[in-house]
Amino acid sequence: MRRRDSLRIAAAVFVIAALVVAAFAAAVVPAHAQTYPSRPVHVVVPYAPGGTGDIVGRLISDRLAQSLGQSFVIENRAGASGAIGTQMVAGAMPDGHTLLVGQTGELAINQHWIKDLGYDPNRDLAPIALAAVVPLALVVPRGAPYSTVAGMIEAAKSHTLSFASAGTGTPGHFAGELLKLRTASRFTHVPYKGAGPALNDLVGGHVDMFFSGFPAAVPQVKAGTLKLLAVSSGTRSTAAPDAPTVAEAANIKDFDITLWAGFFAPRATPAAIVGRLNSEINRILQLPDIKARLEEDGAEIRPLTPDALAGFMRSESDKYLRIIKETGVTSD
Repeated sequence: MRRRDSLRIAAAVFVIAALVVAAFAAAVVPAHAQTYPSRPVHVVVPYAPGGTGDIVGRLISDRLAQSLGQSFVIENRAGASGAIGTQMVAGAMPDGHTLLVGQTGELAINQHWIKDLGYDPNRDLAPIALAAVVPLALVVPRGAPYSTVAGMIEAAKSHTLSFASAGTGTPGHFAGELLKLRTASRFTHVPYKGAGPALNDLVGGHVDMFFSGFPAAVPQVKAGTLKLLAVSSGTRSTAAPDAPTVAEAANIKDFDITLWAGFFAPRATPAAIVGRLNSEINRILQLPDIKARLEEDGAEIRPLTPDALAGFMRSESDKYLRIIKETGVTSD
């Protein structure tokens, strides 16, 4: 009888201990998320103000501040096609208080393009959420003597046209190089430190054309200071259904280049914080006013899990490696 009582007591103690451990674990796991953020969050956009990442980053950061009760402060750290700002975030404390609005260039292209990059996007960053995928808008100054892609290509036969980009090795750079290659046109590349400065010079007539992220170009197109000739995506944009794709307008196949922006954190950021940010950003993207604003700017909204975003990055990286090999363009 005593032996049986002892076994009962031991079993009861074991159950109680297990329940205590489970309760402790349940309390500890979400603790990071429950107390986060505990101070202002710095959101790094690795380009000058005025580009697609800057626009999307500010739009979502404002709503994150409202829902999470702390300031989300945008910091523009331009340079080296997004590498400088990205490297800064990759080396930051992994506590969720430094985030990156990462785009195609610094996350899918730079590793194939820049030697001694200083970061590995797959190793050093934790994917959080994909904010938007947008076509590039092929835009030219209002006073350009052509209003179609065919007319622009014809003009390039008699003299060289300059095309701007938001930086060497960005999607806009490769879109210009790919169009040059596929149409045997006389184009020369002029890189800037972001879409904002590139657009300013395009409006001023200092360059002839620019594959800009669609949201950044929309205000100038609506104001009539720029002409939209085509979009770079494989299908037409619902925001500008009358604008042809480059593939249609130039009669070339498989021309499909887009720009995307998402949120990322330093690699060792706790999963609970990453999960909370993913849920909040995906919720914000579905808010009627945010969704309408992004879609009006030509953005496609794709709510993804962090794991799905990591897979998306890998597929984009593979695509741009193929484009780099096809164009033969180097960073030198």
